[in-house]
Amino acid sequence: MKKRLFLSVLASLLVLPLLLGQAHAEIRIGLMAPLTGSWASEGQAMKQIVDLLAEEQNNAGGVLGQKVVIVAEDDAGDPRTAALAAQRLSTRNIVAVIGTYGSSITEASQNIFDENKIVQVATGSTAIRLSEKGMRYFFRTSPRDDEQGLVAANTLKDMGFTKVAILHDNTTYAKGLADEAQALLKEGNVEIVFFNALTPGERDYSAILSQLRARAPEVVLFTGYFPEAGLLLRQKKAMGWDVPFIGGDATNNPDLVSIAGKEAAEGFMFLSPPVPQDLDSPEATSFMNAYRARYQDDPASVWAVLAGDAFKVIVAAIEGTESTDPDKIAEYLKTELDNFQGLTGTIAFDEKGDRVGELYRVYKVDGEGRFILQQ
Repeated sequence: MKKRLFLSVLASLLVLPLLLGQAHAEIRIGLMAPLTGSWASEGQAMKQIVDLLAEEQNNAGGVLGQKVVIVAEDDAGDPRTAALAAQRLSTRNIVAVIGTYGSSITEASQNIFDENKIVQVATGSTAIRLSEKGMRYFFRTSPRDDEQGLVAANTLKDMGFTKVAILHDNTTYAKGLADEAQALLKEGNVEIVFFNALTPGERDYSAILSQLRARAPEVVLFTGYFPEAGLLLRQKKAMGWDVPFIGGDATNNPDLVSIAGKEAAEGFMFLSPPVPQDLDSPEATSFMNAYRARYQDDPASVWAVLAGDAFKVIVAAIEGTESTDPDKIAEYLKTELDNFQGLTGTIAFDEKGDRVGELYRVYKVDGEGRFILQQ
């Protein structure tokens, strides 16, 4: 009798940890974003969006009956910090990772996630070479720079410009886009009167603006990021130079207007996927309403919303495969996910992990600092 009682108690003790483990089972998804640094507004919005979507997912029963937990790491918009953040995330039992913003920052993390068989879905990283390395677990919800470069070249030619200056910042993204646009413009017999780089993070760009002005371009294509774009516009206004500037998609951030001032920013044009306010699908409308109710504001830019798309496709792949196995998730995203309705439109991926489909639009800043879609 005592022996049977002992065996019964022992069996209960052995089963209890398993039951507790099931009761506390969770699916951990990483988020790598610039939560601090010059791109912090993007990173903070990325986290807000992913946290909100995870909460909604958990309220609806989680994923495969398990709670979703977001594990965030700050990459500070710096490649070295990003590599350390990726290494930390790789040890935290995540099934996939969202992020990050900035191609050179993503590039610093790619090999780490790939070697650890962690599916990575980048959000604001458009450099062509990121998906040309044959990495099995790399995806992105943002488009590529060759698509953007084509839109940039066609836009400048359609506007009748024949003498173009191109300014970049030597980052993976900006240099890649500048090279792509330059090649396409030259094919269209457009004269490139200036092609050079500034140093990001500086506070005075008067010297390079003077160099640009001396070349007498009809328009300047700036392929860098919004902090530098804002300063260029402000300092260009101060020196009395009214040449038009057109930016790449990394200038799509309201902080550009804050830095430049409304008067200096007015007339600035940029290429971008649709800004959050122009997303009009039922899914996007529902999400935007929930975001505004929670945070009393709109997302900083579409790049943060693309982090929401990354969360959604990861969840779809886990549910579609009924597995957290990285090989199954990666295969599902490449071969089974088709016309998935995300926040920014339908989503599918090719064999390289690139998003399929046309996303780019042309925007212009009006006198009130608003980003107006050009038809």
